[in-house]
Amino acid sequence: MTSIGILGAGRVGTNLARALAGAGHRVTLGVRENDEVTNTAPAGGTSISHADHATTARTADVVINATPGDSALERLTALRAELADKILVDVSNATVDGADGLPGDLCYPGSSLAEQLQAALPGTQVVKTLNTMLFMVMTAPAALSTPPTAYLSGDDERAKKTVAGLLGDLGWEPAWIEDLGDITTARATEAMILVVPHIVRRNGFTPFAVSLAR
Repeated sequence: MTSIGILGAGRVGTNLARALAGAGHRVTLGVRENDEVTNTAPAGGTSISHADHATTARTADVVINATPGDSALERLTALRAELADKILVDVSNATVDGADGLPGDLCYPGSSLAEQLQAALPGTQVVKTLNTMLFMVMTAPAALSTPPTAYLSGDDERAKKTVAGLLGDLGWEPAWIEDLGDITTARATEAMILVVPHIVRRNGFTPFAVSLAR
């Protein structure tokens, strides 16, 4: 059992909280004062704690960033002390919205949110994953007709191994996990978000992932 803190109480954060708690982990969902928290009760009656972001980060072994990517860098940099010596799993994409509210451009062209976080938080092991799919696929990859891909980017091999284990608890088969290499490879997967709005406009929010076909 791992102590997991999730920053962000929207659809992504609550979806991950339910699934990870249901898999037996001790989960704290980090909320802000004005957050509207949806039902987070996982199957089996396992409880999920709630706390402010600083407490959530300080008391967890693994912290998941599920906050909006365009403001995540400033928000998490303020938690530098709380995130020291922790694994930070970044599942967000830093984008500028277009007129229709869907991602229109990248906040960090030529870089990535994950790289910016790693530079700002040198005492933290940042791992990028689960950012190339709609949120419901993160916790139900087997529901797709074609096996999806979860990409991993990060400088610390032990941290990536830990995160791969958590992905397994979410239903990801080892063959579906693709380790791309160090944190600079995150700029490739973050750029994949630019194809998502075009797919959504044509097909709606039908579950899909941007994956490798072999």
